[in-house]
Amino acid sequence: MAKFVIAPHMRLQEWVAEEKGYFAAEGLDYEFRDEILSKDGKKHDLGDKVGAYQTFEKGRSTDVSCACHWTVNVAASNGHGKLYADAYSVSPAGIFVPAESAIREPGDLAGVPISVGYQSGSHYSTIQALEQYLKPEEIKLSFSDGLLFKRMELLIDREVPAASLFSGPYYFMEQLGFRKIIDQTFMIASMITGDPDPEDVRKYFQALRRAQRDIDLRPDLYTHYYKKEFPERFLEQMDTRRWGPGERIVFEPYTKEVYEESFEWIAQHRIFGEGEMGSGRYEQAVLSLPVK
Repeated sequence: MAKFVIAPHMRLQEWVAEEKGYFAAEGLDYEFRDEILSKDGKKHDLGDKVGAYQTFEKGRSTDVSCACHWTVNVAASNGHGKLYADAYSVSPAGIFVPAESAIREPGDLAGVPISVGYQSGSHYSTIQALEQYLKPEEIKLSFSDGLLFKRMELLIDREVPAASLFSGPYYFMEQLGFRKIIDQTFMIASMITGDPDPEDVRKYFQALRRAQRDIDLRPDLYTHYYKKEFPERFLEQMDTRRWGPGERIVFEPYTKEVYEESFEWIAQHRIFGEGEMGSGRYEQAVLSLPVK
């Protein structure tokens, strides 16, 4: 039987589960596979309007991977995989600008290009955060600056005026003294691709649940794992002792009500074109395999 293929998602849980032997203890025969990460950041040069959804559309080669729940909802609705319905994650995120920037309040971002990932968590959550302050036409998003680490690098080099960041880059910006203008926490969902053994899926999430408990108890022991996925350029600067635990997995159902509410929000904001959102039926989009 083929190994269960896992894509690390710029978070701590998979690395902790591997270190502690939780995948092995569950009897999971697995391997990690780099889907969108790279030490030099080049995999983040995807071009304009190519983001998380497009990687699902193209086809990911892992049995389980993650993206913001909005994108996973639409991808699953279009048959690109199954949304795992028995857990979701919550990730801190924020819009950052250089310390010397004249931008100090959310309202100051009117008309300012904000680097985000197209149809990725930063895209949706930036709109969600800023529409409390700005009119739709005042929110200016830039989709040409790459995925997470690439737009972080561009912000550090002062090549973009503002960027939406999460996970390790969120904490790195704080460490370097960049100014956070607004928080924009968002939900992340897991996508099951292909036809993996349901018991392997269950074993994977059971191992992650044990890892999450360890992170909750002693995050200081595990934040060094952020270095596993950062571009090499920044490794010597990083002081992960100052960083937080980042994305937290919540082992509660991703319900039909949540699915439908998020689907409605996507439609209202016209993030996908007419006819591009699939069936929109929860029962067809999800896979339920509760952990034991």
